[in-house]
Amino acid sequence: MMRLDKVTRAAFDALEDVKARDIQVFDVKKMTAIFDKVIVATGDSNRQCRALANRVQEMVKAAGGKVYGVEGERTGEWVLVDIGAAVVHIMQPAIRQYYNLEELWAPPPKIAKAPKPAAVKKAAAPAKPRAARGKRAT
Repeated sequence: MMRLDKVTRAAFDALEDVKARDIQVFDVKKMTAIFDKVIVATGDSNRQCRALANRVQEMVKAAGGKVYGVEGERTGEWVLVDIGAAVVHIMQPAIRQYYNLEELWAPPPKIAKAPKPAAVKKAAAPAKPRAARGKRAT
């Protein structure tokens, strides 16, 4: 796993504590200047998503971080927790599958470059046998 700062690590640990599934962390520094990491996790119910978001907030504050905003707690289908250096998305399975944030934030796949073909030497035309040179067919 990539190296996480103290506050982002606290958010990740909070998700593990409340049994979030499929936790993924994306380094998005090169994609946006707004935050450094995006964390995506799945909760199985509205209640679990809200509990995950509450635990993230508690552990981030305990680690000395600040929670800048929380959205979606009322419904619990998709809860977003902004902790400054990272944004935590906690989603129910159907919502996560529909919005597919992994595709948005994952780095593009590296395309393997085909090796350059070795320089092909032009084959010299085969020399005509001596006996065939200069003779005409009669």
